[in-house]
Amino acid sequence: MIELAFVTCLATSPTDCENRSLLFQEGTPMSCMMAAQPQLAQWINEHPNWTIARWKCRAFKPGEGAYDI
Repeated sequence: MIELAFVTCLATSPTDCENRSLLFQEGTPMSCMMAAQPQLAQWINEHPNWTIARWKCRAFKPGEGAYDI
């Protein structure tokens, strides 16, 4: 399983940020990198008050501190 981990911040308050992630059941980190921009664009369209500060793809490891990006 591959995780697209990203940090979102309120558009009106760029220091008010939250960690988020999307999981892909199949694929590789490279396929996640290729799919990330359309996925993140869709997320932004659904959450217009937020911006994406940073993101990365990685192997998902349940129970690990997940937002070290």
